Amino acid sequence: MTASSPSILDHIGHTPLVPLARLAAGLASVLAKCEYLNPGGSVKDRIALAIVNDAEERGLLAPGATLIEATAGNTGVGLALVAAVRGYSLVCVMPEKMSKDKRAALAALGAKIIITPNAPPSDPRNFQNVARRLAHDNGWFLTDQFANPANVRVHEQTTGPEILEQTGGKIAALVAGVGTGGTLTGAGRFLKRHVPGIRIVLADPVGSRLAHLVSPDQSDLDASYLVEGIGGSMIPAIFDPTIVDVVERVSDDESFAMVRRLLREEGLLVGGTSGTAVVAAVRVAQKLKNGPVVVVLADSWDRYYAQPWMSRFSQE
Repeated sequence: MTASSPSILDHIGHTPLVPLARLAAGLASVLAKCEYLNPGGSVKDRIALAIVNDAEERGLLAPGATLIEATAGNTGVGLALVAAVRGYSLVCVMPEKMSKDKRAALAALGAKIIITPNAPPSDPRNFQNVARRLAHDNGWFLTDQFANPANVRVHEQTTGPEILEQTGGKIAALVAGVGTGGTLTGAGRFLKRHVPGIRIVLADPVGSRLAHLVSPDQSDLDASYLVEGIGGSMIPAIFDPTIVDVVERVSDDESFAMVRRLLREEGLLVGGTSGTAVVAAVRVAQKLKNGPVVVVLADSWDRYYAQPWMSRFSQE
């Protein structure tokens, strides 16, 4: 199948922007960009398609090629959709902290899964290092979400313009977590060019060093945390930290409590990183006289059912 043939991939992007009417009652307006409604259930569908399209256009992918990615799970799912439609194989390298639901989903989609220890970037066992080594040793194509310029470019060309159009150009702040940094960098760059005075806000888990690396006045903390797919101990290659105006640190407990509220008060079926981002967005809205504050809801709840923090919800 060629890139121009109609498929589910044509329905990536153009996600809705909905108000958090109950959670932000009495505050500046908070609008949620529902990236979890992409076909693969996350914002990463955008970069999966963009990276493969870019590689095809540059003649880097032969028919039936094998793609390999270091992923927390969401980019893997997006790549699995693209691989299914385009006829590629996929290998996903994941740290062991990632949920069993993500592993099961990727296996069902036909991906080969390699689990690595939760090792720091300097360790050869780190998931990114393992993916690079396997790509080199086997001649596989490393999609390289953490360093691939197509990641930032697609958010600058699609996510940012969508938000600008959906808000009519009136937006006070954009809030998101950073996994690769593509969303905040790409959408942030676009919006800063078109909306004077907009504030770009990093929502970072307590335990991640990114908050300190972006804003040195934040304490330098490098510890474990449960939220998956955002934060880290070093700045990703494609992330532009100068785009960030405000840093908000959010604990696991705050993140998961907010997920419960998003499920039960707003009907938004999202995962832990969305909780992190919304906690930060509400804090920002409390400080503003005028909105809206736009917050990115990055992925769906379906990849966290087996996690203890979510399984507790059904027992309450």
